[in-house]
Amino acid sequence: MKSEIEIQYNNRARIAETPQILHKWAADAAAYRARAMAAGYAELNVSYGPSAREIVDVFWPADDRADHIAVFIHGGYWQLFEPALFSHLARGANERGIAMALIGYDLCPTVTLEAIVGQIRAASVFLWRRYKRQLVITGHSAGGHLTAAMLTNDWAPDEIDPSVVAAGLSISGVFELSPLLDTSMNDKLRMTDASARALSPIGRTPRPSAQIDAWVGGAESQEFLRQSRDFAVAWAAKGARTRFERVDSANHFTVIDALTDPKSRMMQRLSELVRVRAGKQA
Repeated sequence: MKSEIEIQYNNRARIAETPQILHKWAADAAAYRARAMAAGYAELNVSYGPSAREIVDVFWPADDRADHIAVFIHGGYWQLFEPALFSHLARGANERGIAMALIGYDLCPTVTLEAIVGQIRAASVFLWRRYKRQLVITGHSAGGHLTAAMLTNDWAPDEIDPSVVAAGLSISGVFELSPLLDTSMNDKLRMTDASARALSPIGRTPRPSAQIDAWVGGAESQEFLRQSRDFAVAWAAKGARTRFERVDSANHFTVIDALTDPKSRMMQRLSELVRVRAGKQA
């Protein structure tokens, strides 16, 4: 029934404090960005493509100890937001000696979801060529979908390391897109049955030895909990190394707060995936 599925996926309606959360994100992001720029640790609005939104913001740690770069892809169901709203999420990684790049992309309905997947691919190739480090991609909501999509790529046409994306950590991802056909979101996404199936990572084949975690807030809707759980099971059956993690009491928006805390379980896991070298304690 459309009304029920809409309730399951309309997080702004489900979470009464959404305006306050978004306001806090903006304030925290601006403050972190200002500090990083003042210290010389930020590269902002670096272009990877012709669109004004095809940019990456890179935040470097004072003590760079990681073999990989962590990448964050924002959510907004492919229709909202930009990297500047999430600068503060680099804090946890930076304090653990990890650089973080935040990717921007064009939004629906200006472009199709297929085009956005292509932009994230282009950004990943750009980061590899610029920094010569493998990527560990993490993304929230729609960004979780895009994270998984990067672990299905054949990178041979780009003539780069086939393991350019070393691992993924999806946060509240959307891996099965067919349910969104019956929500108001599809007014702008304009997916068909066929395109929803083609763009759903749960039905695609991960690259050999792919490694991806599916994290989700414990206070999220049953559909979001199901999506992450089903995805981890489905990809494990296809040979991927998967992990399902539930963050108790976190809702769809507060779940990403863990990225700001270098001591959180999520950041400890991200550190494992990027292989931080021995050095001073984070």
